[in-house]
Amino acid sequence: MGIDRRAFVGKLSATGAAVAGAATGVLPTAGAGLATESAASRQQADAVGVDAFAFDAYGTLFDVFSVTALCEELFPGNGDALAQRWRAKQLQYSLLRSLMGRHRDFWLVTEDALVYAARSLELDLTDARRTRLMDAYLSLDAFPDVRPGLEALRARGVRLAILSNGEPRMLEAAARSAGIDTLLDTIISVEEVKIFKVSPRVYNLGSERLGVGRSTLGFVSSNAWDIAGAASAGLTTFWIQRSAAEPPEELGFAADRVVSAIDELPGLLGTAG
Repeated sequence: MGIDRRAFVGKLSATGAAVAGAATGVLPTAGAGLATESAASRQQADAVGVDAFAFDAYGTLFDVFSVTALCEELFPGNGDALAQRWRAKQLQYSLLRSLMGRHRDFWLVTEDALVYAARSLELDLTDARRTRLMDAYLSLDAFPDVRPGLEALRARGVRLAILSNGEPRMLEAAARSAGIDTLLDTIISVEEVKIFKVSPRVYNLGSERLGVGRSTLGFVSSNAWDIAGAASAGLTTFWIQRSAAEPPEELGFAADRVVSAIDELPGLLGTAG
């Protein structure tokens, strides 16, 4: 049985949103409600004025559930369960470590999450199996809209970057494997600030590294919680809503624009190059 990725994200969002809000120290206020209304009113605006795009990696560019086939090969009948629990724990550990002030790079967090997921399912995760599964994170499949979307944006002269929780070696390997490394100007990892999303320090890092104002940096993610974090930090946000049935997060910060695929972004740039 294949994974319903959006159903998985929906189940995760309640816990993730609560922990994410605490991680940033941002609590709902009357002003937050105004921010939601303002952002919603701009959802039909184009991307003119955006000088660069920064993309989330996991779940946006790279399909984290492309490991499911290997999970199933190694643990027949448990592939879907292992892949889903692994991803859920990976996100939870990153948020919890941010709250605890106990940073550990995303490669190690991903490994910790795999070990927990396997134990919770009573699976025999040998060293060899763990190595194969971890190595799969270095060559995750890219979503079909990724390369054509990035190529079209590149042709328009827009600077492109990854802004991710990922550890640099993970991100570089995945970008090379997907054949998109030559389309990127830079890869920005949270390792530079030693805290995970949704800390505003991560999103501020994007504008600092790319040398653009926060409002002129277009942040792109298919993770609605990530969009809320970036919007809270003042970035112009583009939510890749891969399923029309997925609702936005109730965090008080809506996306500036909602699209269904990355290759829709070039059409939002207007006629100027």
